[in-house]
Amino acid sequence: MAKGKIVGGVVVGLIAIAACNAATNSGGTKSGTDGTKAAATAAAKSESKKNQAEEFTACVNKGGTATEKAAVKHVTKVTGADKQNNVLDSAEVYTDFTGGMAGPHTGEGKLIATAFTSCYESDNGLVTVYDKNGEMLSNAQF
Repeated sequence: MAKGKIVGGVVVGLIAIAACNAATNSGGTKSGTDGTKAAATAAAKSESKKNQAEEFTACVNKGGTATEKAAVKHVTKVTGADKQNNVLDSAEVYTDFTGGMAGPHTGEGKLIATAFTSCYESDNGLVTVYDKNGEMLSNAQF
């Protein structure tokens, strides 16, 4: 019987929230204008937020060497750089290079890994740099 009351209470609560939401958005120029402003503000904030690859590239462009800056121009995606707990941090940097570790871009992969260690710190982190086919180019502890 207690479960029925809880479920009933949840359903009534959801209906009340939906009704309030509908009443707020149902008309009048004021609520429509406020909603439009809120949506525009949210869109502007999301556009101004850089993704992890852009943040990494910006960091290297600010303090990296000329060869590091040239290498990070080939970065297409970065994952794992935003969630660090200093235990087992793992970041991946993807590039548009080809050939893996035996290919011609191993040096650039190492430059990217080294640049990453200059931008991010962890007590026990590992960054791995991949080519466009998912083959490892390099890695480094950060």
